[in-house]
Amino acid sequence: MGINDYLQVIVFCLALIALTPPLGLYMARVFEGKKIFMSPILGWLEGLLYKLCGINKDEEMDWKVYTKALLYFNLLGFLFLFVLQLTQKFLPLNPANLPGVAWDCAFNTAASFMTNTNWQSYAGETTMSYLTQMIGLTVQNFLSAATGITVFLALTRGLISKSKSSLGNFWVDMVRSLVYVLLPLAILLAVVLNAQGVVQTLSPYKDITTLQGAKQTIPLGPAASQIAIKQLGTNGGGFFNANSAHPLENPTPLANFLEMLAILLIPAAMVYSYGVMIGNRKHGWLLFFVMFAIFAVGLGVALFSEYSVPGTIHEGQETRLGITNSVIWAMSTTCASNGSVNAMHSSLTPLAGGMALFNIMLGEVVFGGVGSGLYGMLHVILLTVFLAGLMVGRTPEYLGKKIERREVQMVILSILLPSAAILIGAGVACVLPIALFSLASKGPHGLSEILYAFSSASQNNGSAFAGLNANTVFYNVVLGLCMIIGRFGVIIPAMVIAGSLAVKRITPVSSGTFTTDNFLFAALLVGVLIIVGVLTFFPALSLGPIVEHLLMLKGRVF
Repeated sequence: MGINDYLQVIVFCLALIALTPPLGLYMARVFEGKKIFMSPILGWLEGLLYKLCGINKDEEMDWKVYTKALLYFNLLGFLFLFVLQLTQKFLPLNPANLPGVAWDCAFNTAASFMTNTNWQSYAGETTMSYLTQMIGLTVQNFLSAATGITVFLALTRGLISKSKSSLGNFWVDMVRSLVYVLLPLAILLAVVLNAQGVVQTLSPYKDITTLQGAKQTIPLGPAASQIAIKQLGTNGGGFFNANSAHPLENPTPLANFLEMLAILLIPAAMVYSYGVMIGNRKHGWLLFFVMFAIFAVGLGVALFSEYSVPGTIHEGQETRLGITNSVIWAMSTTCASNGSVNAMHSSLTPLAGGMALFNIMLGEVVFGGVGSGLYGMLHVILLTVFLAGLMVGRTPEYLGKKIERREVQMVILSILLPSAAILIGAGVACVLPIALFSLASKGPHGLSEILYAFSSASQNNGSAFAGLNANTVFYNVVLGLCMIIGRFGVIIPAMVIAGSLAVKRITPVSSGTFTTDNFLFAALLVGVLIIVGVLTFFPALSLGPIVEHLLMLKGRVF
């Protein structure tokens, strides 16, 4: 690594830290319904949406009503996107005359974008019409991100509620998240990206003649608007097959930097928002730096592996912008439940690829998805507090709320369901010929391809190792089901916990209260997070990237 590489890492990290407090404070005010500087500009849109949708913004919901509204809304989005793909050949804005999407791919894609996974087993420029990309995929990028925010808000209100069953209003939370957070940030980023050369047009594809005299078709489309929200909403689905390695999605070093920063921007700032909303910014900062420390260690290990292993081949990585940018992006996207790529993760060294895989396996809680990362981390916090209480023989408490059997059962369920989907799904795929036929590599790298696919789907990440042909009926259906389990297997327990905690009284702080804003708690939290991940996935990782790394040191590659 040279000086320029170190500077890129430092500037990226400093920009993320510097932007966290102002954006976090702004979002906290939005979520609390306070007046903000955007109110005079966008307040009319908020009011209009309430009127058009018949929303009573003063209505309060308990956890059951809130959860039903969330589930029905997501089911409707899934069905709309599924039917849209099947019928796109009969609809307008299809200049390439693309046919309807096959049912299995349509199911997988609808499940993927509805769950904020954005796993793509298809090539966007040869599969999806402009209309499908705009009112199907781009719209779900907004809605799935806003859904994650609503669950975070419900859980936060449950924690700070004073014996009230109300968790707010799902529809109001959705509207405010969209109107005041996701929409203005996406518009701003889309304009900047378009200025940098990211394509935004409804023109048909262009046929050109290359310098060698060959004919080539250049795919176009309204990409900038989708790229902006795919990053900010931790979605990750590319407009083109090559995702952000495509020059029309990511044309310049500045565009690359802004897209990388956008991946972590809202999830990081939301941690600060949480500190503001619970009235303990110190605790918010502690959670931020716990996440940042895990991210930094993973980034350091990946960079070390890429630059220190003799004879490393950098095929498939971002040659325009350098290896460091490939690694920063890989670590950011796998920590943030984003899934976008500017290089092929299969081309990373085994250790760097293993770190990307481990980031996903941790549960996407190191910043994680918009909203989903934080409510996932809150589950780990509740488990940590429970274990700490057991060690000292005291009833566990968090923010004054007693953590009892029901909360712990839901936490364990939210951890087990995605983990089971990963290990059972990968195990089944390893013994079925129909699944093994899709492999591009053999040996431990082939196992890593399968393991990565099921981890990415079940933890709602969406990135891929790029060596597995997942556009088959088996993978489309099974991975689609894993996405649904991974999303709602965590959301529903989170809502149950929110409802259970909301009606509990807040216990006053005493000399026996376990403090959650000091180094001891941070160390325990990291320990629980790492131990749960290691105990669950270490055997599988040992057979995949770890074995491959050891064999690479002996000169054998796959």
